[in-house]
Amino acid sequence: MTDSLQSASPRQPRTMSREARRTQLIESTIETLAARGYARTTLTEVARAAGLSHGLVLFHFETKEKLLAETLNYLAEEYRQNWQRALAAVGDDPAEQLNALIEADYNPAICTSSRLAAWCSFWGEAQSRPFYQQTCGEKDDAYNRQIEGICQRLSDQGGYGRNAGRVARVIRVTIEGTWLDLMTMVSPYQRDEALATARTCAAMCFPNHFTPEGLNPDRPKAH
Repeated sequence: MTDSLQSASPRQPRTMSREARRTQLIESTIETLAARGYARTTLTEVARAAGLSHGLVLFHFETKEKLLAETLNYLAEEYRQNWQRALAAVGDDPAEQLNALIEADYNPAICTSSRLAAWCSFWGEAQSRPFYQQTCGEKDDAYNRQIEGICQRLSDQGGYGRNAGRVARVIRVTIEGTWLDLMTMVSPYQRDEALATARTCAAMCFPNHFTPEGLNPDRPKAH
């Protein structure tokens, strides 16, 4: 996976709607964060990436802090909608639900090098943490409750006797670790290997239901 930031994008038309223009600038901010990091991301660099004037960025966001806050909110909402759509596409079987959550984190629409690097920029900068908690805390809690509840139902169904909170945390930390690997390793593995790693974690926790290739076709089914 490779994304690159152009040093000077072509000038864009000025007839876009306000919402579309803001989205364009947020996407350019994601690319700039990926290329330059949190501290070196400036309104001027975002404007250059978008092929727009510095004044137009100021018009829409006023300050770097507001632009970064909106970018974080955009990423967090994109992530929330992604996993919720994945869950809505499967039934009530907890193994299928857990598999859907795992696969959702490697959806090519959100698992790109620029988005992973932008997330890492927000995670890694101390000054971003107060508004990270304000923006993402509730969404993170909702996801954690969801995956923990799924793990509890799967443990009960399969007679595993697992501590659902710890199992959910192990799976979540494994996914987050592969995200870090995908963007920080000198010779990173690819998305499919990251997905197989997360599935291996699920298989270690729920061996009758998962394999490193995904759902075990011979798994016990919910009744």
